Amino acid sequence: MQMKLKLTVAAAIAAVAGVALAQEVVKIGHVAPMSGSQAHYGKDNENGVRMAIEDLNAQKVVIGGKTIKFEIAAEDDAADPKQGTAVAQKLCDAKVAGVVGHLNSGTTIPAAKIYNDCGIPHVTGAATNPNLTKPGYKTTYRIIANDNALGAGLAFYAADTLKLKKIAVIDDRTAYGQGVAEVFAKIAKTKGIEIVDQQFTTDKATDFMAILTAIKSKKPDGIFYGGMDAQAGAMLRQMDQLGLSSVKFFGGDGICTTEIVKIASGAKSLEGVICAEGGSSIAKMPGGTAWKAKYDAKFPGQFQIYSPYTYDAAFVLVDAMKRANSTDPKVYVPKIIETNYKGVTANIAFEPSGEMKNPSMTLSTYKDGKKIALN
Repeated sequence: MQMKLKLTVAAAIAAVAGVALAQEVVKIGHVAPMSGSQAHYGKDNENGVRMAIEDLNAQKVVIGGKTIKFEIAAEDDAADPKQGTAVAQKLCDAKVAGVVGHLNSGTTIPAAKIYNDCGIPHVTGAATNPNLTKPGYKTTYRIIANDNALGAGLAFYAADTLKLKKIAVIDDRTAYGQGVAEVFAKIAKTKGIEIVDQQFTTDKATDFMAILTAIKSKKPDGIFYGGMDAQAGAMLRQMDQLGLSSVKFFGGDGICTTEIVKIASGAKSLEGVICAEGGSSIAKMPGGTAWKAKYDAKFPGQFQIYSPYTYDAAFVLVDAMKRANSTDPKVYVPKIIETNYKGVTANIAFEPSGEMKNPSMTLSTYKDGKKIALN
């Protein structure tokens, strides 16, 4: 009898241990440019997801009776739409549970259809073109203000605060750059600003002297650039060479980075930059200051702009999994639209379209080589 009791107790202990040790590996995809001139953005975004996964694993999340071990499935889209769709399909084939990304609107928009077709949700904290959510995919979500807000906010500031009258517009012909430039120009015109010239370049260009020389002849008070910091920084240097240092230089979140300071290489024109980014400044985010200190300790000198959003995006996916008690996208995707998550960046909730409810926006400028919030 005593022997039988010992065996029964041992079996019970083994059963309990088995439950405690049951583990499921869940992969969360991340896509951004990890090569090329935008790699600094991509690395920052990926760092945010890696931090989220580390923090989630420390919580020992239990879903469906199993302890979940989260892993990142990281991919490089090189800011190229074709590569973006290729890696989106790769993540679908790998059956990841969800995706954080992409960074660029030009890669995110075509990738969104791929994710929709295979039923995998993706949350972007960086792609801002309003067209992203227009198809109405139930798998597409954005946790940052879109270009309608950013372009309009800059136009209002140019007209109402700076009282500018003549502005030239340049864009890089990408979905992001062209989109935000068009919004800015449209709103600026309604505010009485004359758009004296509209030029375009590419997201690979380095020489803007011909464009800037043509613009100089129109004597603008400001220049708006729809594009990324690699080109904007070079423009600022070339504006100095052409005597345009006193002309205000506007742009969206693509130029609103710390890296632009390095690229501008001491250009006086940098102090005339006014840029807009979706969301609050780090200091005004609910958990921004503490999170940034942790980020800087882990990834010194790598912070750019979007990593707090990619961090939150990973948590938004997992929050929906918890509420559905499942890591299966078929089961938990319907829970994403019901999100009410207190993140590092904001309290995150969604409109039926997948856009974030009540997104905030921050305008910034640069002084003594540092980015400073204007609001």
